[in-house]
Amino acid sequence: MARRAGHTRAGARASALAVAAVLAAATVGGCATNTEPDRPETGGTGSAAGPTGSARPPAPDPKSGLPAALTGQKLVWKECAPPTKAQGNEAQRPGREWQCATAEVPLDYAAPKGETLGVALVRARATGGDDKRIGSLLFNFGGPGGSGVASLPQMGDLFAALRERYDLVGFDPRGVAESSEVVCRDDKETDVSLALDSTPDTPAEERAYFADAKAFGEGCAKRSGKILPHVGTDDAARDLDVLRQVLGDRRLHYFGFSYGTELGGVYAHLFPGKVGRLVMDAVVDPSADGVAGARNQALGFQRALDNYSRSSGASAEAGTDRVRRLLDRLDRKPLPASGGRELTQSLALTGIIAPLYSKESWPALTRALKAAEDGDGTLLLLLADSYNDRDSQGHYSTAHHSQRAISCADTAARPTAEQVRATHLADFRKVSPVFGPFLAWDLAGWCASWPVRGAHTDTDVSAPGSAPVLVVGGTGDPATPFEGSQRMAEELGKGVGVHVTFRGEGHGAYPTGNACVVRTVNAYLLDGRIPAAGTVCS
Repeated sequence: MARRAGHTRAGARASALAVAAVLAAATVGGCATNTEPDRPETGGTGSAAGPTGSARPPAPDPKSGLPAALTGQKLVWKECAPPTKAQGNEAQRPGREWQCATAEVPLDYAAPKGETLGVALVRARATGGDDKRIGSLLFNFGGPGGSGVASLPQMGDLFAALRERYDLVGFDPRGVAESSEVVCRDDKETDVSLALDSTPDTPAEERAYFADAKAFGEGCAKRSGKILPHVGTDDAARDLDVLRQVLGDRRLHYFGFSYGTELGGVYAHLFPGKVGRLVMDAVVDPSADGVAGARNQALGFQRALDNYSRSSGASAEAGTDRVRRLLDRLDRKPLPASGGRELTQSLALTGIIAPLYSKESWPALTRALKAAEDGDGTLLLLLADSYNDRDSQGHYSTAHHSQRAISCADTAARPTAEQVRATHLADFRKVSPVFGPFLAWDLAGWCASWPVRGAHTDTDVSAPGSAPVLVVGGTGDPATPFEGSQRMAEELGKGVGVHVTFRGEGHGAYPTGNACVVRTVNAYLLDGRIPAAGTVCS
């Protein structure tokens, strides 16, 4: 899911961004010389950016308030080390075309000359030669909490056409993986937590649920207390501007997916004059606070379940009833699964969520549901494990720790259990009988007991003076419903947000390979061609 994922991290491996890999982020690249294009011109189909500029890297910006030791630092690129546990259990060592480095950024931007932290980066150099190179293209694949250093190399083939003119660059955002990861609990504690009833029906289940949430927050404070106040999206956006400077780019070129669209929107708001070519795909609704964001996801996943059910020859109502019957059965008694484990109601719900991220994964959901109905919970449990980033040895990455820390640092909403029962539970259940109760309880279960105060009620992405930003929304997106992309384009401002509709399923349009979407995005990023407002791809 994009912002709220219960005990799981947002934008998981079943996402359409990487059905066979992980929906995560990537890491950063290239300093030295580059050519930098002028901003894309506004206008309809066929408008193009001006000629590329000087090959000389920009000087550090004295108005930034940051010490030159940071804005003018020289990155040391070297062969990437094997991935760590924090970067994900399915991560692979990048090939020889990828290099890794670490950039230093302020821990606290209120004290920019104080302590620093390292932001881990990865890059693949542009293949088209210096005369065609535009600059660096930074990626964030969402979460928040996914490792870009691990993910971008695994998905590099998807962006081969873009690599002709850009260094492909990703990063582990602050608080994630090799960039001072947030750590809150161990593997055994995580196993116990994920098996708890996340839609408590009794006072005892409620006590266990809230005690676990409180213990999680306390564990984060104990193990990662120093960084917790500094992992919000505003800080990560300021990191992007440091990275832009040390990469030698006059403006930021950026491709954000899912939560990465929120990060891109915040960057555009804070640094509108530094926006180059910026694309958003699987777009977060910036107008939604924590409550509205969770409600949006209930709507999106119910919509995806309905579409899946219809594709299987059943009505939406029949599909919902089928899933509810299974979940009710598991609420009474878990199912046995391989390895002596059990499929609980909460793990089953996660296993159902995971394949809804991508239409290509729907057949896996069909097989898993049938097996569970026949008494075997193994397949649904495997889907849940993949989403939760649990390997066969029972080891978890820390992505879901980071997701919670970043989400709770961003949102000021702190609903109580009483408010959930009185106000939200019935409403969420009406929006989605399957996913609504889970997401409603999640509101009070985690950020309510978080040790750090949240920053915002909603996210300001207004960016007057920014270059045009391409905003791609999918009508069947489960985690970031289509309506959010429309709001993002509106809130970026007139002449800034350029909305493109993808009529299709899945969390993310570009990774589906839809010819119209890929052509539209590539024309914008490679040639500065801005599509006509209201362009529709199907």
